[in-house]
Amino acid sequence: MHRFLLTVLLGFALLTSSGCVHAIFSGDPVRRNNQLLNKSEDMRLIMDEWERFWMLDQPSHMTPYRTHGGII
Repeated sequence: MHRFLLTVLLGFALLTSSGCVHAIFSGDPVRRNNQLLNKSEDMRLIMDEWERFWMLDQPSHMTPYRTHGGII
């Protein structure tokens, strides 16, 4: 019975907590600001990495305008 009660209390504590159990960023405002700036810069560069991986950053050899392609 004691183990069941402890499990229920632990589950309740985990479900009602807001956010992570372990803080990701520092509590110091200056250090946290630097950490958040680094994180946002990493997130900004993800699109460039995605395009480079799928080779979408290569120059296009297609015409800059649409052509009809049929008999005019």
